[in-house]
Amino acid sequence: VDKDALDSQVKDKKIQEAAEKARNEELANESKQNDKIVCMLEEQQKNEIRNVNKAVSEFRKNFQMPETRREFDLSDPQALKKDRPARLSDNDPQCTVSGLQKFMGEDLNYNQRIKFQKEQLREWSLQQQRDWKNALADQKFADYLYDKNRIEVDQNTMEQQRKEEEKKRAVCAATKDFNRTQASEMAERKKLEKHQKNKEDMDEISNLLQGDLLSENPEQAVSSFGRHRVIPDRWKGMSPDQLMAIRYSQQQQVLEKQRLQEEERRRDAEWDRQRIQAARAQLVLERQQEWQSRECRRALDNINAELSQEQKSKNIYLKEEEYSNILTEQYFAQFNTTSR
Repeated sequence: VDKDALDSQVKDKKIQEAAEKARNEELANESKQNDKIVCMLEEQQKNEIRNVNKAVSEFRKNFQMPETRREFDLSDPQALKKDRPARLSDNDPQCTVSGLQKFMGEDLNYNQRIKFQKEQLREWSLQQQRDWKNALADQKFADYLYDKNRIEVDQNTMEQQRKEEEKKRAVCAATKDFNRTQASEMAERKKLEKHQKNKEDMDEISNLLQGDLLSENPEQAVSSFGRHRVIPDRWKGMSPDQLMAIRYSQQQQVLEKQRLQEEERRRDAEWDRQRIQAARAQLVLERQQEWQSRECRRALDNINAELSQEQKSKNIYLKEEEYSNILTEQYFAQFNTTSR
């Protein structure tokens, strides 16, 4: 077991987990900030709607009281108490319509009444125009604030995503440099170990070849119990065939070790390739999620624009078609035409 490689993998795993944890915390903080901004915008919109409703109620209370309406005399609860004989200041209070003493439109205050009604209608019209202009200005200002806040939120989101991508690239580069350094150190260490072992083997072989043991006859040390056994006090060393067998075995071991080292190198390269592919897949997935979020936001903006256009068209239709009929004098002339 290569303990250094396992330790390196454990360290890489810890670095990746730390980066993932930091990214999750940053995303959580960003989500909290976005939720807070949305809540603030909703609260601001509610306050604006509340203020508009309050202003409308105050306007109706101060400038559209029931007493100022033209048809108030038809539903006045104090009508009977306020009732007075017709043309009290001009003729006899007991004068009736059947007496042909007073006709419609011949009262003494006719001109002042018509003038006052016209002034009143004019003031109402001007006041409604001012209120309409103020409401439009407030709506434009609210739309401007909403667009500005939305642009700021989008810019902050893009900045956070850019920082996150830079952090990911930095982590990947650091991981790649660390792996490259570890691989180069391991290769250098193995090269030194191999060189040292070959040197020791050559020294041992040289000592055996140049020693006194090989100059003697090896057959004298063969035991009578078999060729595989020797007499210790007569044995002077191995034969050339045995040495060749040993050298061949050593060469096979060297080749086997080289093969194992090559397999380990390929396995490390495969692990590096899989980590890089996983990082790229994660980056592609995040970009796809970002694109889907932008598409959803764009669709929501289009729907809001269509709803706003429909509301404006409906208001124009109500203003120009539904509420275009104004009560004339002929409508009021049909009341109080009998003696009762």
